Amino acid sequence: MARLTALDRREEILRAAVAQIAERGVAAVRVADVAAALGVSTALVFYHFRSKDRLVAEAFAYAARRDLDRLADVAGSGDSARRRLVRALRLYHPSGSAAPGWRLWIDGWSAALRTPELRRVCRRLDLRWRDTIAGLIAEGVAAGEFSCADPEAAAWRITALIDGLSVQTTVHRGVLTRRQAETWAYEQAARELGLDSL
Repeated sequence: MARLTALDRREEILRAAVAQIAERGVAAVRVADVAAALGVSTALVFYHFRSKDRLVAEAFAYAARRDLDRLADVAGSGDSARRRLVRALRLYHPSGSAAPGWRLWIDGWSAALRTPELRRVCRRLDLRWRDTIAGLIAEGVAAGEFSCADPEAAAWRITALIDGLSVQTTVHRGVLTRRQAETWAYEQAARELGLDSL
């Protein structure tokens, strides 16, 4: 059986950490849980990640990497700014298979209040989304597709609304449907951009 490289081992540990965090929550997960899921020693996990805080922070960055890569693909595609923005907002909003990821992020945001390392990772990831949305809005304004005096402020308001609605639909199931939340978010985004609809 081939031995894993250090890079492969780190990725294996990160995948297991994401799964354990999703199952147990940030506060309850232990390094021993991650090690047990892989059948390795806790010392091996600590060799690659010097603390639980570092492991959790890097696991969140790892979990976000796929979505950020998809966001970059959308933003860099040759479509109009309007189409790219709609696709980016669809990626951001929880629907179907994205919902489990939102549970992870809600838990992460809560834990970030007490964990500086996780707070830095969450802030960096949140800002990457907002900067991309703001950039798409600015491109749409320059192309005459949108009317918006402050793309950065509009991006903050749009993503903050989606964040809040997503928390409601994820934590308080049945109070608000995902379809309602998505409709309200797109209606508000259209208003921000001087459009009748997106």
